[in-house]
Amino acid sequence: MIAVCGEALIDIVGDGDGTQSARPGGGPFNTARALARLGVPTAFLGRLSSDMFGRELAGRLAADGVDLSMASSGPEPTTIAVTDVDGYGVAAYSFLVEGTSAPNFTTAMLPERLPPEVSALHVGTLGLLLEPMALTMVELIQREGDRRLVMIDPNVRPALLGDDGDYRRRLEWVIARSAIVKASDDDLAWLYPGLDYETAVDSILSLGVRLVVATLGAQGAFGASPGARIQVSAPPVQVVDTIGAGDAFGAALLAWLHDGGRLSRDLSLGVGDLQAALSFACLVASTTCTRAGAEPPWRAEVLGGEKAL
Repeated sequence: MIAVCGEALIDIVGDGDGTQSARPGGGPFNTARALARLGVPTAFLGRLSSDMFGRELAGRLAADGVDLSMASSGPEPTTIAVTDVDGYGVAAYSFLVEGTSAPNFTTAMLPERLPPEVSALHVGTLGLLLEPMALTMVELIQREGDRRLVMIDPNVRPALLGDDGDYRRRLEWVIARSAIVKASDDDLAWLYPGLDYETAVDSILSLGVRLVVATLGAQGAFGASPGARIQVSAPPVQVVDTIGAGDAFGAALLAWLHDGGRLSRDLSLGVGDLQAALSFACLVASTTCTRAGAEPPWRAEVLGGEKAL
C-alpha cells in the first residue's frame, strides 16, 4: 500500500464564459485518486472538513477505492484554491487557507504506527508548506522514512511563499531523505536558480536520492538514477487543461514501480526500465490533460496506449 500524505481541497476554476465551477483537487488528493484508479492499494493521510465540500472530497476518494481509515475530519471549512487557466490550458493558482481544513492536520492526528502493508509514502505540495501540516509531515518522515520508500513532489506554490527560508530548508531536508524526487522544471528552477534542469537533477542525485525525475510539460520528462539517464517524449494530445497532470505523472511512476515490485528504499533502475517507467507516466499524464480538471484515467483506459509504447 502507498500512503499519500497532504491536502485535499476544492479548485474554483473559471469556465471561460464568466462562470466558475468547484472541482475536487489538491496535489496529494489527485495523486491518491490516480494511484487507486491505476489499481494500486492506496491510503490518504490528511485532514478533511465535515462540510459539504469535505464530504464530497471524501466521497470521491472512497469511490475511487482510496482507504480513508488514516484520514481525520473536523469542522474547519474546506481549503480553497482559485485556479486561472490560460489559453494554452496551463493553470495558475491562488489559495484561501487561513483557518481551513488541510493545514490543520496535526501530529496528534497521525496514526500511532502505520500498518505494515504501507511500503511507500508520497508527500508534497502544500503539505510541506502550511503549518501545522508541514510539521506533521516532517515528523511522519522522521518516524517512518527509514523503513519505507519516500517520494517527494515539491510542487512549489510561489503564491503562498513569503519568507521562503524555512520552506526551502524543509524541502532540502525531505529531499535528502527521499528515495524518489519528482519535480517540474519550474520547481527545479526555484530550488536551484541558474541551473538547467539536468544539472539540477544531478545535484539532487548526489544527495543519495535513488531516482530523480524532471517533468517538462509537452516535452515529456527527464529521469536519472545511478548509472542511467534518459529523456522521453510525451504523447501528443489535444490539451483541455493541465490541472492534475503532474500529480497523475507521479502516481503513474509509483504505480509502475509497484507493479514491478520495485518499491524499495534502495531502488535501482537501468536505462530500459527507466524509459518504460517514464513513458508510462507520460502516457497517464497526457491522458489527464485531455479532460477538464484533475480527472486521472483508470488503468483500463490507458492499457491500449501502454501496449503501443
